[in-house]
Amino acid sequence: MSQKDWLEKDYYAVLGLKKDATDDQIKKAFRKLARQYHPDQNKDPQAERRFKEVTEANDVLSDPKKRAEYDQARSLFGSGFRFPGGGGGGGRGPSMSFEDIFSGGGGGASGLGDLFGGLFGGGAQQRGPRRGGDVETEVTIGFRDAAHGAQISVRLSSDTACESCRGTGAKAGTSPKACPTCQGSGMTARQSGGFAVSEPCSSCHGRGLTIDDPCPTCAGTGQGRSNRTIQVRIPAGVVDNQRIRIKGKGTPGASGGPAGDLYVVVHVTADALFTRQGDHLAITVPVTYVEAALGAEIGVPTLDGGQVRLKIPAGTKSGRTFRAKGKGIELKSGRTDLLVTVQVQVPEHLSPEAQDALRAYEALAGEGNPRANLRNGA
Repeated sequence: MSQKDWLEKDYYAVLGLKKDATDDQIKKAFRKLARQYHPDQNKDPQAERRFKEVTEANDVLSDPKKRAEYDQARSLFGSGFRFPGGGGGGGRGPSMSFEDIFSGGGGGASGLGDLFGGLFGGGAQQRGPRRGGDVETEVTIGFRDAAHGAQISVRLSSDTACESCRGTGAKAGTSPKACPTCQGSGMTARQSGGFAVSEPCSSCHGRGLTIDDPCPTCAGTGQGRSNRTIQVRIPAGVVDNQRIRIKGKGTPGASGGPAGDLYVVVHVTADALFTRQGDHLAITVPVTYVEAALGAEIGVPTLDGGQVRLKIPAGTKSGRTFRAKGKGIELKSGRTDLLVTVQVQVPEHLSPEAQDALRAYEALAGEGNPRANLRNGA
């Protein structure tokens, strides 16, 4: 990422956020915009460019260290930071370039590189190996795949070095040259009222290089798009909206640097029978009034297709939950439990004989009015 990106791009505005946005707000804004502009979903010619912008903004703002460095750089240099000259001549000493400031040049100055270690990679140009950016994508899987774990295919579209010029931006057989205006530093200085103002070079736009014969494939940017499909292992027990990190599967690094990471946000569809309560599996099963009143042993389905026998004691109330130990989900920490909630079923239609039997039961049970203690009971 060039100095021009740090100084001129407002990543907060790209995501539609204010500077004091929380991590959660950044995450939500990125997911919304990534879905809106993902090239696989949006065929607008400008969608790919916007997708690239929001991904780049998220790469910086979602990383606490990068965000702090970005905010610091913007506060110092983005608003015309001025650094004094070396003295003499009425205060009009020799100007200091961006590289001087951060490398300790300019007449023995200690520089700001030690104070803001890592900012812009520790110098005016990032010519050494650089880590690739992180990539985030979303997948939707079934409830049972989420519980058992699954191997899924994920299609990714991300930035990569242009295959034609191998990332140089220059046409095959030619090479970029150091910018003659800034001598390859990417920054220029101008005098303003006794101070030297460092700003991105207008000739090379902060890149430090110029290209006489641009690559026709990437128009001199050195960047291309990579569409690839990778296999991702979803661990057993993943929950809805869980974010999984796949190390080294993000954007390839530059100049031999390591690749970034892939973050997969998993959406889990509902199941017809089972739900989750934390790590445990849960199910609601119907029982008859007779089973709840007299007690019974019933069969309850499990996630693997089998059954577990559950004893219902006499006098069980509707809504009571029983625990079947070790009949839930198989996790690394062990197998969780199956939570069984019984729901007493009341028949909608009764024959005349059944109605007579219930009235006879009511007379024999002598239970009285169960609402007698309610203030407005009838």
